[in-house]
Amino acid sequence: MRCYVFPGQGTQKKGMGRSLFGRFPDLRRRADRVLGYSIEKLCLENPERQLSQTVYAQPAIYVVNALHWSAAQENLPPADFLAGHSLGEYSALLAAGAFDFETGLTLVRRRAELMGHVRDGAMAAVIGVSAQTIEKTLKQHDATSVVIANYNAPEQFVLSGSHEELARLKPVFEKVEGVRGFVPVRVSGPFHAPAMAPAAARFRDVLASVDVGELRTPVISNVTGRPFGPDAQRVRELLAEQIAKPVRWTDCIRYLRNAGVSVFTELGESKVLTSLIDRITTAQEPAPDLRRNMIERIKREILQPEIGDEALDFDEGASFRQLGLNSIIYVRLARRAGTTLGIPIKPDIIFQHRSCAALADYLLTRDDSAQAAAPKAPPEPVREYQDERVTALLTDCANGTLSVDRTIEAIRALA
Repeated sequence: MRCYVFPGQGTQKKGMGRSLFGRFPDLRRRADRVLGYSIEKLCLENPERQLSQTVYAQPAIYVVNALHWSAAQENLPPADFLAGHSLGEYSALLAAGAFDFETGLTLVRRRAELMGHVRDGAMAAVIGVSAQTIEKTLKQHDATSVVIANYNAPEQFVLSGSHEELARLKPVFEKVEGVRGFVPVRVSGPFHAPAMAPAAARFRDVLASVDVGELRTPVISNVTGRPFGPDAQRVRELLAEQIAKPVRWTDCIRYLRNAGVSVFTELGESKVLTSLIDRITTAQEPAPDLRRNMIERIKREILQPEIGDEALDFDEGASFRQLGLNSIIYVRLARRAGTTLGIPIKPDIIFQHRSCAALADYLLTRDDSAQAAAPKAPPEPVREYQDERVTALLTDCANGTLSVDRTIEAIRALA
């Protein structure tokens, strides 16, 4: 199976699209009408170094990705899946038929404007160590305002935070065993981090009036690491969330590999994603972290249904008191925990272990904790299959993210 992937911001450079603008003049003219300036001049001449500015870089990358997609349709076979890194996700959705070229460019232009307004921040890549090492280092040095924004590969992550904090952390990370680099990223703000939440909220209003068509080809979401699915409203929600949520590129590629994709083709002006995909597919998958899994289950399956999305970003070591919970909520949490985890839990247990980490540690020490600590098993009709790739495909078919015909085709390709 084959997947086409599209790069995002950071890949812009003077001269991008040089060989393609002349081949697709109609696309160039349509871009100029939407933007109100010459996209070809911007890309080929980079006047006043405008490509270094988010408001110009994002539309330029989207247009050049679209040129590459137009060229690919002339000589490459159809894709079974599509994916894009951050901004590149709009190129993947364009290729899948979610919207036409002008609509996508209008969205990208507005997205760039909103993201460009958030200037008090930057991003930097940390290369050579695991996410756990990065999180531990951030915690040890009280860098609470810095987060992992991009999970690009098993040992390549991008941090997002203020200029001052990233500058303070640079010598810290350079001394951490295994770190091979702490490299600034060519963006103008703290993207994919909580600081972008106001931009995400405003962009949600923009998306509300946009028609999203049925996807002809499954597109993998950066937020979830799984296909968008058929619900147009869910597509809009995920596009808005993506601005302030981490890009889980490693999860995206692992999903695609499990779905049977063996050929990845990068369409754009770089081979950055090709390199990342090689690292992801050759790296050994880490052993399950039962404590981390339990903490995530507490957040997503117990807290979130009761208090909303605030639970997902809640510090695992912080007291539940900060959420303003009362005795009635503790009773409901205990009831939900018992139902979800299959372990009888009294409300006073929640009250005594009032953080996600403390509750997870308690649950993992119980004799009946093995079932709760393990990831949830798929439904019975799926569980009988031993091949994880088949399981993933059948689960997505059951959820409506893949059609029956495409699921059958994908399973046959695995044989």
